[in-house]
Amino acid sequence: MTDRTATLSFSDGSPSATFPVLPGTIGPDVIDIRSLYSRTGKFTYDPGFMSTAACSSAITYIDGDKGELLYRGYPIEELAVSCDFLEVCHLLLYGELPNVAQKLDFGSRVIKHTMVNEQMQFFMRGFRRDVHPMAALTGLVGAMSAFYPDSINLNDAHQRDISAIRLIAKMPTLVAMAYKYSVGQPYMYPRNELSYAANFMRMMFATPCEDYKVDDVLVRALDRIFILHADHEQNASTSTVRLCASSGTNPFAAIAAGVACLWGPAHGGANEAALNMLYDIQAQGGLARVGEFIAKVKDKSSTVRLMGFGHRVYKNYDPRAKLMRETCYEVLEALGLHDDPLFKLAMALEKIALEDDYFVQRKLYPNVDFYSGIVQKAIGIPVSLFTAIFALARTVGWIAQLNEMITDPEYKIGRPRQLFTGATRRSVKPIAER
Repeated sequence: MTDRTATLSFSDGSPSATFPVLPGTIGPDVIDIRSLYSRTGKFTYDPGFMSTAACSSAITYIDGDKGELLYRGYPIEELAVSCDFLEVCHLLLYGELPNVAQKLDFGSRVIKHTMVNEQMQFFMRGFRRDVHPMAALTGLVGAMSAFYPDSINLNDAHQRDISAIRLIAKMPTLVAMAYKYSVGQPYMYPRNELSYAANFMRMMFATPCEDYKVDDVLVRALDRIFILHADHEQNASTSTVRLCASSGTNPFAAIAAGVACLWGPAHGGANEAALNMLYDIQAQGGLARVGEFIAKVKDKSSTVRLMGFGHRVYKNYDPRAKLMRETCYEVLEALGLHDDPLFKLAMALEKIALEDDYFVQRKLYPNVDFYSGIVQKAIGIPVSLFTAIFALARTVGWIAQLNEMITDPEYKIGRPRQLFTGATRRSVKPIAER
C-alpha cells in the first residue's frame, strides 16, 4: 500500500474522489484508478493508452527521454556486448542471467526442441508459393497447439515452461521453412552442434547440394539483432499477447496473436518500410536525388515520410540503434559492401539525419529498424522476411510477459471500456415505414 494519493475533482458538482499513487522502482508513478467507475460512474479516456499502465511488470524498462532500455535491470548496451541471445532468453524468462551450468542446461533444452513435427511440412504446402512469411508464420505458430497438446494448459507452470522452450526453439525452424517454401528449395533440418543464430542461418541458406559456411561476423550480427528485439515493454504486440492470454487461451494461440499484430507496418514492418524507402530513392536516381527527397520530407504539404527515423517512445537516440549501427558497419566491412549503391545511399541519409538541424531539433535519429534492415539485406535475408525475424526474436519477450501476467494475483481478463458516441435508444419501425 501507499500513503500518497491524488484527488480528482469535478466541475459538474460531483463529489471529488481520492485515489492511491503507486510508485515503481524507477519511472513514473501511477494513479490507481481501478475504483474510478464504481465510485464516480465515469471512465477515463485514453486512445492508444498513451497515459495508461495496463499492468505492473518487472521485465523491461524504457526511459524514452534518456534513451535507456533495461532487461531485468541490465542495460541493453551491456547485454548485447557481453551475452548471447540464449543467455538473454534465460534472463527474460527466469529473471537472472545464467551461470555456466545453467547456460549449458538451458541451451541443451532449446537445442533438443529445434525440430518440428514432419506434418508441419504438409501444413505449409497448403499455402500459395507467394505467401507472405508472416501469413504462414501466424498459421504455423497457431497450429502448434494441435501438434503439442501436452503443453497447452496456460495455468500449469510446467506446461508453460515446456511451451516456452518449444516456441523459442522452433521459431527459427518455422521462419526458415517459410523462406525455403517461398523460393522452392527443400527444408533444411536443424543441426544441434551449431549456435542458435548459426543454426538459423544454415537452415536459411544451405541446400542439400551445398552446405552453408558459417561466418562468425554475420552470426554475431544476427544474434545481436535477436537480443535487441527480444522485448520492448508494453508495445502493441506484447499487449496483444497479454490480452489474448488473459482469456485463458493456450500459449501458442497467444503468441500467434502477437505475430499477427507484429505484422502491421507501423510495428514490426518498420524495418521493411525503411528498406523499401531506400529502394524507392534508388529507383528515382539514388544519391543524386537525396536532396530532393529530404526537401519533400521537410515539406508539410508532402506525403513523403522518412522511414526508419525517430521513435514513438525514444525522444533521444534509440540505444538499440547505437549498437545496431556498429554492427551494421562491421557487416558491411566484412562483406565489402561499403561501395554498394544502396548502402552508400543509406549512409548518406544517416549523415543528413545526424547533422541537419531540421532532424536534430525534432530528434529524428536513425532507429534500430533503419540499421537492422540494412544488416539483414547485407546478410542476404529478403525484405519480406524481416518482420518474421522480428517475431522470432520477440517470441521470448512475449512468453516472459505472458508468464508474468498469469502469475500476477491481480490479473483479470482484459476488458477496455469505451466512450460511446453512437445513436441513443430508438425503436425499430416496420419495414414499410423505414
